Amino acid sequence: MKLLHAADLHIDSPLRGLDRYPGAPAEQLRNATRNAVDNLVTLALEEEVTAVLLAGDVYDGSWDNYRTGLYFTEQMHRLREADIPVFMISGNHDAENKMTRKLTLPDNVYRFSPDGPEREIREDLGLAVHGQSFAQRDVRDNLAAGYKDAAPGLFNIGLLHTALDGRPGHSRYAPCDLNQLVNHGYDYWALGHIHKRDVMHENGVHVVFPGNTQGRHPGETGDKGCTLVTVDGSGKVEHLEHRTLDSAARWYEVRVDMTGAYDRDDAYRRVDEKLRKQVGDHFVDGRVDAVRVVAFGACEAHSALLTGHEEFTAEVQQISQQHSSVWIEKVRVRTTRLRDEVASEQLTELVADIREETERLHATPEQVRAVLTSTGLQSKLPAQVRKSFQEEGWTDRITNEAADLLMAMLEESR
Repeated sequence: MKLLHAADLHIDSPLRGLDRYPGAPAEQLRNATRNAVDNLVTLALEEEVTAVLLAGDVYDGSWDNYRTGLYFTEQMHRLREADIPVFMISGNHDAENKMTRKLTLPDNVYRFSPDGPEREIREDLGLAVHGQSFAQRDVRDNLAAGYKDAAPGLFNIGLLHTALDGRPGHSRYAPCDLNQLVNHGYDYWALGHIHKRDVMHENGVHVVFPGNTQGRHPGETGDKGCTLVTVDGSGKVEHLEHRTLDSAARWYEVRVDMTGAYDRDDAYRRVDEKLRKQVGDHFVDGRVDAVRVVAFGACEAHSALLTGHEEFTAEVQQISQQHSSVWIEKVRVRTTRLRDEVASEQLTELVADIREETERLHATPEQVRAVLTSTGLQSKLPAQVRKSFQEEGWTDRITNEAADLLMAMLEESR
């Protein structure tokens, strides 16, 4: 028996802010989630899997139109033609709404109800699949606690969209304990919600987050895909294998150690070397590698990189052109001066004040917004800059950048 376990497809997930980047491969990035689903279905057909398991967040909220839903049903019809069943639940992003209620899925797709835990028995396949969809986005109840007992003589699967006991960057939806899942009596827990692949348990009972099928922003880096599960004749998991699906686009954070860099030329050389090693060695023809470069470390070049940030960014972009698939999304300077001490007690106190004020503004982002509003500065900014202020975390970004610039100016004045 072979099972294909995927989660967090986020079909047509909006990639906000791409219009701020001249020359960005926007179309390819926007189509990347669909490309990954195409690859998922093709893989299921090639491997002739017994069933496909989709553990929530197939969609990304309510759709602007039906094209997203129609695309998904077309892909499910491809599996129907090969007589491959699909078992799916809805998560926090595609929880019960009028769109999902009106969407008619082909008869090979079983979508678990949000009204309570269900069990679908397929004795012809040797499967018992258990699951429950989210009724609304914010589910704080332990759904797994209500899942039915294992069906004897079958391979039992629990489909669950959950953060378990919590994960950084993910809301604590449908919380539960790993031991609870391991001791529930199922053979395999097909989890979703956490976008990084993680095999939580594999001794007897397998508990697996496959990660999302396609990275959607700089925080979702590296190889993305699904998990191919092979079950032996005795009903035991024989093999778990990650399969890559992100053939259209991949996100990287390239951290370049500038420790000891003495000028910008030295910094450029280090960026080039790291890009070749971290991104170039994984080149895939036709795939966009979207890269965020972060320069860090104590160095003499610190002030030059910080005060000449635009020039540094332009040079990094020029370096990236030597790597045909690379698009530089952003360049961040997080270097520090070579020596921590400053020339005078007055400057030391001023640096401390800047750091303290920065931390205070991080804790009260509404004050940053108030400054822009009260001074009328926001209305005078270009439209594309104002639009960026709608994105999550912009107050932290603008505060960090202002503090970094002030620190560089102080160092230059020593």
